[in-house]
Amino acid sequence: MSKLKPAKIFKRAVEPAPPPSPGAYPNRPNHPPDARQITGVSFDDRGDQLITAAEDETFRLHIKTLYSKKYGVDLPRFTHKNTTILHASTKEDDTVRYHSLHDNKYLQYFKGHKDKVISLEVSPVDDGFMSGSMDKTVRLWDLRTPNCRGLLNLPASPIVAYDASGLVFAVGVNTYSRILLYDQANYDKAPFLVVNLTDPTLVLISYPPRPIYMTSLSFSSNGKYILVGCSGNAHYILDAYEGHLLAKLEGHVGLERRKISAKETIEPVRGSSSEEVSWTPDSKFVVSGSLDGKVVIWDVQNLPAKEGPVNLKAPAKVLQPLAKLDGHPGPSRCVRFNPRFAMMATAGAELALWLPDTSPDPDDVAKELLKSRKGN
Repeated sequence: MSKLKPAKIFKRAVEPAPPPSPGAYPNRPNHPPDARQITGVSFDDRGDQLITAAEDETFRLHIKTLYSKKYGVDLPRFTHKNTTILHASTKEDDTVRYHSLHDNKYLQYFKGHKDKVISLEVSPVDDGFMSGSMDKTVRLWDLRTPNCRGLLNLPASPIVAYDASGLVFAVGVNTYSRILLYDQANYDKAPFLVVNLTDPTLVLISYPPRPIYMTSLSFSSNGKYILVGCSGNAHYILDAYEGHLLAKLEGHVGLERRKISAKETIEPVRGSSSEEVSWTPDSKFVVSGSLDGKVVIWDVQNLPAKEGPVNLKAPAKVLQPLAKLDGHPGPSRCVRFNPRFAMMATAGAELALWLPDTSPDPDDVAKELLKSRKGN
């Protein structure tokens, strides 16, 4: 993992913003808008294709560029066919759209949300998918029908995730710092587990403690753990069976701000992406972006085991990075590992594809030379 290096960088992965019109920034004559960012990255099931969505209203298959100027595009997600995707809208309305990459046509519209969709996930086992919106609802859908087949009303904006079996899904509720686990077959009943995401160490930094803002949830491949991605300076790993807080991942700079020079606000915000952190396919490592341009890797193979009643006052084990990788141009706001191959994608203003550096280590080469000379 520590030998990953950028193998290819797409410097024109996002179209630059047009120059501001005269008088558009009367108080900031020398400060044009920030560089546009990639906001979503998705690999297909086979790991053969990668698609990105960006603030320039394009989604790119990285063999061609497609535009969604009318509706905008966010949260691109491959279905189980690598020629079709789902994506959220950023303009016009809050419809989820089903798009054919083959002929650049919309196949279906999934209408119902009354505010921006901030979380979108496809079932790992069938044609179902879920969307979470700032209208404080989660909607369950099926690709084969435009009608919503399930609705959850929540007290705040939710984010969603499926486990690898597709039998369980999780809903994270910001403001309340709750994660609700549902049985897919009985989603209309109460959640079978409610997890309180409480970090007692935050009071040591400020009082009152700055709230945790969850941006993503993802289950480990074996279903035992939940990775909670956050916009601030820590991510968390929870036990998915009982809700124990197992680990706090530190060492990166949170991505809620656009620039590292910007000051943190009292209330945390989502940032420009919700894909700052992810598991590797074997769930042995967690990779994250960082506002300082690093790509941060944690080894999570030896998480502590906790049993019995959940103690909200017990601090989690703090994990520091195994490695901090250089090479991504600017902040890495989206990080995704290929589901089948030893490849990682990081994205911000540009897109980078990472592969392991298999060239010999200079120190190892020098040692081998010394051994051979002594042998002669």
